[in-house]
Amino acid sequence: MRAALLGIDLGTSACKALLLSAEGQVLASASAAYSISQPRERWVEQDPAAWVAAARQAVASALQSAGAVQVLGIGLSGQMHGLTALDAQCRPLRDAILWNDQRNQAQAAQITEAAGGLPALLAQTGNRMLVGYTGGKLLWMQQHEPQHYARLRVALNPKDYLRYVLTGELATEVTDASGTGLFNVRERRWATEVIRAAGLDSSHFPACHESQVITGQVHAQAAALFGLAPGIAVIGGGGDSVIQSLGAGVVAPGALQTTIGTAGILAAALDRPLPSADGRIQLFCNVDPGRWHAMGVSLNAGGALAWFRSALQIGDTAPGFEDIIAAAAQSLPGARGLLFLPYLYGERCPHPDPSARAAFIGLSARHGFADLARSVLEGVVHSLYDMRSLMSAMGVASDWVSSSGGGARAALWRQIQADMLGCDVLTRQGAAEGAALGAALLAGVSLQVWPDIDHAAGLMPELTRERPDPARGALYREAHAIYQGLYATLAESFQQLGVIASTGEGA
Repeated sequence: MRAALLGIDLGTSACKALLLSAEGQVLASASAAYSISQPRERWVEQDPAAWVAAARQAVASALQSAGAVQVLGIGLSGQMHGLTALDAQCRPLRDAILWNDQRNQAQAAQITEAAGGLPALLAQTGNRMLVGYTGGKLLWMQQHEPQHYARLRVALNPKDYLRYVLTGELATEVTDASGTGLFNVRERRWATEVIRAAGLDSSHFPACHESQVITGQVHAQAAALFGLAPGIAVIGGGGDSVIQSLGAGVVAPGALQTTIGTAGILAAALDRPLPSADGRIQLFCNVDPGRWHAMGVSLNAGGALAWFRSALQIGDTAPGFEDIIAAAAQSLPGARGLLFLPYLYGERCPHPDPSARAAFIGLSARHGFADLARSVLEGVVHSLYDMRSLMSAMGVASDWVSSSGGGARAALWRQIQADMLGCDVLTRQGAAEGAALGAALLAGVSLQVWPDIDHAAGLMPELTRERPDPARGALYREAHAIYQGLYATLAESFQQLGVIASTGEGA
């Protein structure tokens, strides 16, 4: 029987379970999908029961595929910022409000004002109170669903709800806590002063640990539910946007990570908490206690490609993702003068604006399916390039980029990144497994299967490497100068269109 570490990642659209050997070999992985609900314009919700059902299915499938294994420990990861509100019996009060929900713009502004304005908030937490962060959602519940807020015992992020189901423990860790907007990232503790000033209750937040700490053991009821042995250690884990950097090998300063999943992320490890002048780059705790994590997050990346695919669907027929990528390869760099703003769900970085909208710019009769497809791919990378510029202004330097997430499977998308960002873009074995791999690696570090984070990050060998082409890079920089000006030009129109869209929806 082989020893294994189990990583579980509660993503936005599916739960993934991964089993990793003590030698760093992926023994098996499986996923189970679930749906989201969008009951109103800007609202995005999910039933926590669907997470548990999918986690059970994914874990069972992974265990069956791996054969005889002894699970040493479980690392948890998941979508960040989701408000999972539990009552006194630790039952969900309502569907979880997800990271890409945009309803709490007014509450985010109120928390910022209560903290003393943006500079004061940045001094106390290290981050803006972005729309989508858990703090604004909690204040929204207090103001708009007082019947639920009155019964609230604890507010958890998604993976921490799964921790409760597995162990009975109410806890979180520093990376997911960072994403509430109510956490002092520099001091790695809850920002009780901001919580109090916002009119919220510190008792609604769980105990917070470093990511490598064992936070509980699988209890007998959960063991029967998940087909696991009772007593298995459950590690603190990490929010998906942070912990996936471990599997991508980006744990020390000098490299960047791009992730093209539902969202798009540009991330860097820091050995000290560097400030972002206006807070547009997020500063989080890292899964390593002595490090921090800088990242820009776009709400629109792989999700933009999924939207494009669904928009082309007729009946039950839609092009496959591989078909779209192949078509995009038939166009030219720059998509023959066509640009795509990818702000389908509003935006977070570089523009913290829930009213932002997507657009094709430069469309003419000469453009066809291939050009539209390529412009979507390029538009996502233009957004990452915006984040790169913000990080450079902070003093974050990089020599190479490690690419991960579902988008990293497409060589064309990796090449566009290399050309636009102007550096080598590589992938590592297992990186496509995303945060589930990082969660399993972190569990191994916690249990001393591997001595430290740096050792664990080096377990995955390089698979591919795309090198930048200077000519294409020059063309992309020219296009990007145009792309950068479009948001400012269209922002007022986006606001007006949002009013039209919400008419009759009670928003």
